[in-house]
Amino acid sequence: MKGIILHGGHGTRLRPLTHTGPKQLLPIANKPMSQYCLESLKDAGITDIAIIIGGTGSNKVQEYYGNGERFGVKLTYISQDAPRGIAQAIRLCKEFVNGEKFVVFLGDNILKKSITEYIQRFKDSDASASILLCEVSNPTQFGIADIKDGVIKKIIEKPKDPPTNLAVTGIYLLTPTIFDIIDRLKPSWRNEYEITDALQMLLQEEYKIIYNMVTDYWKDTGTPQDIIHANQVILSDMKPYFEGKEEEDVIITGNVMIGSGTTIKNGSKLTGPVIIGKDCQIGPNANIGSNTSIGDNTKLSNCHIENSIIMSSCTIDGDFIIKDSIIAFNSEITRSSSPNKVFLLGEGTKISL
Repeated sequence: MKGIILHGGHGTRLRPLTHTGPKQLLPIANKPMSQYCLESLKDAGITDIAIIIGGTGSNKVQEYYGNGERFGVKLTYISQDAPRGIAQAIRLCKEFVNGEKFVVFLGDNILKKSITEYIQRFKDSDASASILLCEVSNPTQFGIADIKDGVIKKIIEKPKDPPTNLAVTGIYLLTPTIFDIIDRLKPSWRNEYEITDALQMLLQEEYKIIYNMVTDYWKDTGTPQDIIHANQVILSDMKPYFEGKEEEDVIITGNVMIGSGTTIKNGSKLTGPVIIGKDCQIGPNANIGSNTSIGDNTKLSNCHIENSIIMSSCTIDGDFIIKDSIIAFNSEITRSSSPNKVFLLGEGTKISL
């Protein structure tokens, strides 16, 4: 089987974080969210993978992943000139798929559970498609599957009156049959070719679609709150390590991951789960609370940060509290006397308070 990761879109709900690059490269626990997709495919034995790119900063995707050798996979890049829907992006991959069954992974979906058993069941079946379903509390925001007696009867995109709360996750197992269906699709009201419409057409034409229930963690990271929550969940499962060094009067509790070249300076306190990248300077007098990720080459002093994502090459120095925030690469915040700040800062932001 082959794999496809969709890495396009504008990420409008995540602006200003996405003004300079794709949302799928935003880090969760110091790793781009789309890397979790790539690793999920690789762990399931799928190493021939296409990445669909398009939109702002799509060159950064190629710069980061290269030919895939560093990740143990072979990568092919396919450009989408405009965001015309998931189905249209899949259609661009017909030549790449070359008649095989394949897996599509939306690059902003985080799934903790291995997909190996789902793939094996699909390989062994005569189904034309397989979808992963997850119970959600807000079904009007998702494609929803209506199921009767263990059989999918209908798939509806963002229904006003949902028949179930079973959301179609952003992982699709497909056969080349889907390409003929997509060729006959009509654009939706938002002028996009919807994958839910393609799946519904498969059902109407009596093709078989099977499903699996996802009971582990799954998140479509479309908002800052989604990203912060996913960061918390991923951090909670990580094993602690300490590759840096610490000075005197430092307190470290809980699961803490410290990269090489990082120094924890006098008077600092770390309460895990926390991950800190390479070549950072934490302190003096920095209080890093739980569920916090700090990227490489970052300097933090005299501040309290918790439940937040601080990306690489940032500088924060001041007597204030930052909670529930995302601060993008190369940002700088200095000299504050006002407590309790909440930030959503795009790349290269500088604030002096």
